[in-house]
Amino acid sequence: MRSENFRKGVKDGIPIGLGYFAVSFTFGMMAVADGLSIWQAVLISLTNVTSAGQFAGLEIMVMSGSYWEMALTQLIINLRYCLMSFSLAQKFRRDESLVHRYIAAFGVTEIFGISASQPGKVSAFYNYGAMCVAIPGWVLGTLAGAISGNLLPDFMMSALSVAIYGMFLAIIIPPAKQNKAVLAVVVAAMLISTLFKVIPFLSEVSSGFVIIITTLIVAGAAAYFCPIEDEKEEEGVHES
Repeated sequence: MRSENFRKGVKDGIPIGLGYFAVSFTFGMMAVADGLSIWQAVLISLTNVTSAGQFAGLEIMVMSGSYWEMALTQLIINLRYCLMSFSLAQKFRRDESLVHRYIAAFGVTEIFGISASQPGKVSAFYNYGAMCVAIPGWVLGTLAGAISGNLLPDFMMSALSVAIYGMFLAIIIPPAKQNKAVLAVVVAAMLISTLFKVIPFLSEVSSGFVIIITTLIVAGAAAYFCPIEDEKEEEGVHES
């Protein structure tokens, strides 16, 4: 059963690994352009495996931000993984040991999506299989991007650096079209970030704290004014 679950995880993890390669390529390229060495960029990807966290962390390092900025930024940005872990802990088989759960927790990224969609309980070896494809895809993509950053001319580096903004647009546009609350969150985040750039005394706030403040304000307002209704409550309303 373990080998079967592992093989299925490898198969399901291939699309994630390919997607990771494309996104982490941009990270590796930007890391080298900002002054990091190739091995430093690869080490960051190997130990983090988080796109938004790494890009935000890179900016803080480049701007010589404090450890407090880095810690708070990563806590807020990656807090979603804590929620995913809570959900996945209920999805795992009851006989999975704590060691297997802890190891699988390292790969709670987009892998969570395919794990949560599996029928019935999930074995940690399914996650191991997906991790064996996804994590190398992320690290190798970073390596390829970092090497390319040392070889490609400046004009091509500038053109490819736009890829990260394309990735973010691809993430936010589809849900923003379907949900007005998501659209409001996106617009509000853009407006607040702009205020921190154009208002003199706000422009002195470091980029790390701008991310923290913007996230807390926008996410808090969205949770208060646009709460997600519980599924049971929605079913009761439809029945009545």
